[in-house]
Amino acid sequence: MDPLTLPQLGWRPFFQQQLSLEEFETLTPARIIEQHRSMLTLATEHGQQDLPLLHSMPAMVVGDWVLLDADGHFVRLLERSTCFRRKAAGEKVDWQLISANVDTAFILTSVNEDFNLNRIERFLALVHEAGAEPVVILSKADLVDDITPFIEQVSALGDHPATVAVNCLDSDSLRPLADWLREGDTLAVLGSSGVGKSTLINTLLGETRQQTGSIREDDAKGRHTTTRRSLIAMPRGGLILDTPGMRELQLADAREGIAATFADIEVLAAQCRFADCQHQQEPGCAVRRAVDAGEIDQRRLDNYLKLLREEALNSATLSEKRAKDRATGRFYKKGACKSNCVTAHASVPCKGGYHEQHNERQRPGTA
Repeated sequence: MDPLTLPQLGWRPFFQQQLSLEEFETLTPARIIEQHRSMLTLATEHGQQDLPLLHSMPAMVVGDWVLLDADGHFVRLLERSTCFRRKAAGEKVDWQLISANVDTAFILTSVNEDFNLNRIERFLALVHEAGAEPVVILSKADLVDDITPFIEQVSALGDHPATVAVNCLDSDSLRPLADWLREGDTLAVLGSSGVGKSTLINTLLGETRQQTGSIREDDAKGRHTTTRRSLIAMPRGGLILDTPGMRELQLADAREGIAATFADIEVLAAQCRFADCQHQQEPGCAVRRAVDAGEIDQRRLDNYLKLLREEALNSATLSEKRAKDRATGRFYKKGACKSNCVTAHASVPCKGGYHEQHNERQRPGTA
């Protein structure tokens, strides 16, 4: 990436206001534009530099703004305007950061077997929770005889997201996206593997920067072609972020994002007779009445309830982990025990560890 001015990199008053006068005069703002396993690539007004990751640093992600001293050393991370995160995939109980300080998120889905309203709603909840503007992009529109039914299905969702149909290989079909590609704006491209994220980015850039791959013909699913997150400057202004395809997107601490995505159901739920209505067979259920009248699709209600259950379970699990982490932090701050003690709550020597309780006793046979 050639050197860009701070406004071109996305610097705004929101970040400027976080600096003290001394920091403004002595420190350099830098934006993370690429993330590696043990190193970050930063962009400043003067060019790029690498920053080794240390255990003492906070968790950071592509799109973050940091402050550097005169020697290029990390000083601190600035507060984010938006943040995309999900529960880590698999059995791991933790957060995974996706990107930060994104203004608009293109939710890319192809109009083949990948087209799935439930998945689109899941991505919409993620984007709303992050605080960015969602735009649903229907790719491979040239492969269907009539794209109108697909557009109508997405546009009819509760929050009526902006919806654009494109052929990712045709630059002319991407012209309607210009409103979201302004100088200084940061755009993220989200979606499953194989829907055309890298192809879209290459066409917007006017050059092949991202590797692309074919999809499997039997199920129209693709393989990951992007393996790391990177922020790329576009010729006409703006920055675009490519992310690896996400086969699993677990929501947590996303209650507001779900509420925004299903605003129509939320409004009706407030009219139910019982505050804890589950919208099944309870008397006086306004949501159930709307479903029976054909005003809300049963699929949409089912997905709303499914995402609420998932979000509640994941949030409780992560909350429990945070509580354990805080308890462990207090545990290790109490002071070191004797190297050969056994505490009242341990059956093995602590070997110099830290214990919150101090009713220690010596191991038999020790001085």
